[in-house]
Amino acid sequence: MEAARGEEPLSGERGAATPRQARRIRIALASVMMGAMAVVLVVRLASRTSVLVVGVYGAALVLCGVVIELSRHGRTRLGSWLLGIGLAAALAADWLLLP
Repeated sequence: MEAARGEEPLSGERGAATPRQARRIRIALASVMMGAMAVVLVVRLASRTSVLVVGVYGAALVLCGVVIELSRHGRTRLGSWLLGIGLAAALAADWLLLP
């Protein structure tokens, strides 16, 4: 059965996730990335102590928290872009800025 113009397709059609499922997936992904960034922060601080290390990975942790809140409020697309670009920027900053 095709969806009428202007109506959302049913959750079983096209294999797309419902908005609630998308929010939960994004929250889970951001939570996992937050844990990973915390582990990397601890490992980096064990090898070298620097305010820049804390700044880069602290910003990544805050970014993950912002994405979780955005997802809770239904802004999953914005959260997806922000998570991808922000974590890529944090890793690039680690590679470029940190000795």
